[in-house]
Amino acid sequence: MRVYLTIVDETEEARTALRFAARRAARTGGVVHLLALVPRQSFNAFGGVQATIEAEAHDRAEVLANSAAGELMFESGKMPQIAVRIGDAKTVVAEYLKEHTEVAALVLGAAAEGAPGPLVTHFSTNVGKLHCPLFIVPGSLSNEEIDALS
Repeated sequence: MRVYLTIVDETEEARTALRFAARRAARTGGVVHLLALVPRQSFNAFGGVQATIEAEAHDRAEVLANSAAGELMFESGKMPQIAVRIGDAKTVVAEYLKEHTEVAALVLGAAAEGAPGPLVTHFSTNVGKLHCPLFIVPGSLSNEEIDALS
């Protein structure tokens, strides 16, 4: 079974990648893994305050991932696997791929304008080190174009 990994966040690029991954999985009999990233806080507050801030960020990421999972379940009838991880996005994604060798493709969305985004930039320049293909979905594509390509 093909597994398509996509990153879930609040950006339009993430929605684009998720749409492509969901449609591709449906057409190939595969499944989608959703990875929600929680960046480490760049400041240190008092212990209790820091823990509360991190817990709130984790909760927001979980809600976002569960919302995306619900949409996928409604559209495809298949529940995606959800993971919420804390840390540097590039490192977390690389670690997830190492842990989940069943992933057939990493699906990322590129920004419609300007730089493609930090994950696209990082993984496209290091694609030779991945154990799976990297799909980069252009942010300028319409939903109809994404559906046709997937």
